[in-house]
Amino acid sequence: MSRPASRVAAVVVEYHAGEHLAACLESLRAAGVGERLVVDNGSSPAERSEARRADPELRWVDAGANLGYGTAANLGAERAARPYLLVCNPDVVVGTGAVDALVSRLDADPLLGLVGPLVRNPDGSVYPSARTFPDLVDAIGHGALGLVAPGNRFTSRYRMLDWDHAVPARVDWVSGACVLARRAAWDDIGGFDPGYLMYLEDVDLCWRAQRAGWAVGYEPTAEVTHTQGVSADRHPYRMLVAHHRSLWRFARATTTGPRRLVLPVVAAGLAARVGVAAAAHRLSSGSPRQAIRARSAGPVA
Repeated sequence: MSRPASRVAAVVVEYHAGEHLAACLESLRAAGVGERLVVDNGSSPAERSEARRADPELRWVDAGANLGYGTAANLGAERAARPYLLVCNPDVVVGTGAVDALVSRLDADPLLGLVGPLVRNPDGSVYPSARTFPDLVDAIGHGALGLVAPGNRFTSRYRMLDWDHAVPARVDWVSGACVLARRAAWDDIGGFDPGYLMYLEDVDLCWRAQRAGWAVGYEPTAEVTHTQGVSADRHPYRMLVAHHRSLWRFARATTTGPRRLVLPVVAAGLAARVGVAAAAHRLSSGSPRQAIRARSAGPVA
């Protein structure tokens, strides 16, 4: 009897991930994933060779340029033929049985269009990958205080820091670092919005899925490890700008009614936040991950 993962096509978006890509592919192959596609936004000959050694059966899709995460994922999805689509970063390693658990969750609930796993950092701690669509107050509070006081109540509510991450649930959105989509749902909403170069494409995907009648799930029995920022570290300031542009795009797309009157304030706040984040990176001797922590700033709902 075939494993549930055999019905999955994995699309890995590559951008100079080094040895992480090979580890990702090895874990997907060991998980029994039926198709493995790498969409190459940018890689070296050595990285390509190492990837093929890790998985001789992978399908390599040359994007021709850095298309951004969502557009590259869409390109891979167009070439995949399985009923389930796993989109993941090249610095993700899926745990034993994780893909099977995600498939089983979708099989058990036909209204679920997307489901995300429990995401761990390399040190074993849990990364809060399931989150809420914050209201305007929480979005502004998190945007203003998230970098300087990450334990503030706005950030805690948005990132669901007080929630038991060992409990399966329906949630507002899950991280696009690793997400399994039902092909019917993916096609229904047209995949990722190509207007997002980097960041917020996952929030937008889940937002549109729910408006199309699909639910979003979180499945903690599926565990993956994510080494964040491997690609973003190459161009930290460019990623900071891209992150905040995506926040602005999502705010404009989803803020309705009288709340649109505050959008100029949101724009000014985002511009100021770019400056604060850039300064935080300059003062740090480490990586920019603390400044642009993947999908860390809250959308305006």
